[in-house]
Amino acid sequence: MDWKPDWGLRGRMVLTMFLLFALYIVFVGALVATRSWVILPFVAVFLFAQFFFSDKLALYSMGAKEVSEEEYPQLHATISRLSQQADLPKPKVAVVDSRVPNAFATGRSQKKAAVCVTTGIMRTLDDDELEGVLAHELAHVKNRDVMVMTIASFLSTVAFMIVRWGFWFGGGGNRDRQGGGILAAIAVSLLVWIVSYFLIRALSRYREYAADRGAAVITGRPSALASALMKISGRMDQVPQDDLREQSEMNAFFIIPIKSGFISRLFSTHPSTENRIERLRQLEREMETA
Repeated sequence: MDWKPDWGLRGRMVLTMFLLFALYIVFVGALVATRSWVILPFVAVFLFAQFFFSDKLALYSMGAKEVSEEEYPQLHATISRLSQQADLPKPKVAVVDSRVPNAFATGRSQKKAAVCVTTGIMRTLDDDELEGVLAHELAHVKNRDVMVMTIASFLSTVAFMIVRWGFWFGGGGNRDRQGGGILAAIAVSLLVWIVSYFLIRALSRYREYAADRGAAVITGRPSALASALMKISGRMDQVPQDDLREQSEMNAFFIIPIKSGFISRLFSTHPSTENRIERLRQLEREMETA
């Protein structure tokens, strides 16, 4: 099976970027109109750092360490081979010392990407299953959806920070006169956060299906990824809650999200593991009969 552009994913990414751009205009306009412009330099610096250093920031936030071929020769060899099969530059390789079995890709472009795995996932999966997971992460890089998710997550984070700490901003001058403006800025930030929150989830669920299919194309073995998803999901239930909470901020980027109850699953960044496995099994049948 050859790699084909996923026009459904591309259409969703274009729509998401258009809506995010509109949100940026509303967001910045509201800050200026409410005289909360003092926040704008902070937003600009944050956006610059998030875009140009997204890979380093994501790895740092997870406590990940970039590793050499001497330290993890098999991991490097597998990623090198899969990158060639996917017609991608080899990304940076990083490892997190964690019992949580997970993996993610980050970076603003195919040439500035990083793939990170935990020690937990390397202990949990066999070679074929780990290959399926790594191919899934490389499919995210190939589809360029990591950049869109990074930008969407940035806007959501800034808006949430303003909602949470809005009364700290507003500069000097008469507090009574500015109080209404500050409340208006908080209200707009809350709206922006809610909209970007649901945009992230709508795109993220579809992109997981697209990456699963991409992994199947790269490896030719959808069943290996399906088996990996089952093992990871089962292992998650055995990991201490403190370990899970430490990594929950990166949920949108993980191969399987951190579980934390019915409400979290309802608003999850990922489709259900059961649905993903069923789609992979269907894809396996299609490839066998092709």
